[in-house]
Amino acid sequence: MKWEENIKGFEEYLRLEKGLSQNSVNAYINDINKLLEFLKQTTKGITPEKVKLAHLKGFLEWLNDKGVSPRTQARTISGIKSFYKYLLIEERVISDPTALLEAPKIGRKLPDILTTEEIDALIDAIDVEKPEGQRNKAIVETLYSCGLRVSELVTLKYSNVFFDDGYVKIEGKAGKERLVPLSQSAITEINKYIEEYRDGLRIAPNDEDILFLNRRGKRLSRVMIFTIIKNLADKVKLNKKISPHTFRHSFATHLIDSGADLRAVQEMLGHESILTTEIYTHLDRDYLKDTINKFHPRS
Repeated sequence: MKWEENIKGFEEYLRLEKGLSQNSVNAYINDINKLLEFLKQTTKGITPEKVKLAHLKGFLEWLNDKGVSPRTQARTISGIKSFYKYLLIEERVISDPTALLEAPKIGRKLPDILTTEEIDALIDAIDVEKPEGQRNKAIVETLYSCGLRVSELVTLKYSNVFFDDGYVKIEGKAGKERLVPLSQSAITEINKYIEEYRDGLRIAPNDEDILFLNRRGKRLSRVMIFTIIKNLADKVKLNKKISPHTFRHSFATHLIDSGADLRAVQEMLGHESILTTEIYTHLDRDYLKDTINKFHPRS
């Protein structure tokens, strides 16, 4: 049983049956390729059904020796477990060597967030006199207003923005759709962008319904959004390492800190499990201390 044909089958399974994006599929395949690289160096000619727990433990040691972080090791092991689960479903193996494989223990890392003042500073730093300035302002407002993933932002459809109702329809992971409220400030900036920039573009075929476009009338890349955010952070000398996802973290944290219902935030973020959303319930230690001192009967 060859690796190549099973990896190809796994790729089709992830894309067609699991409905994952190409970026997610590529990440899974990269995990399997890392394992294959290790096996080629240590156990030439071994096929997927002959891989044992000992091989996988050796693979973890190999990753560790290469300086791979525990978090990345855990994610890689998760990908390999998914691969062998697929092989079991397809009856290409009779046992799962990953069943007893334990990934490195990792702590839950709280995401970096921006304060409202920092977000205002970033938005104020955008030069709207430049042709793409109003577009960039609308992008940042939309990221923060709706808590979008960068992949959702670059594929956001013009026809899915309901200005009168104040909602956007988001096509998220695995094709799942959700409605997210759109703030009045985001509506204002998007309308300005459409009037001052988008309406004057010669839009490329197949991108007619994409909201945010570059000067050639094509949809923006993920890399371009990262570049826009990085340049703004550099411009205001922000002493934080941020990305488009930072606005999503900030969106969720600010809502929950203001008393928003966790289930509502889960729905707006498009999280399948509320456990994922609960990471945003972290509170400032001083706030917790003050609350206990103020309200606890033994304080």
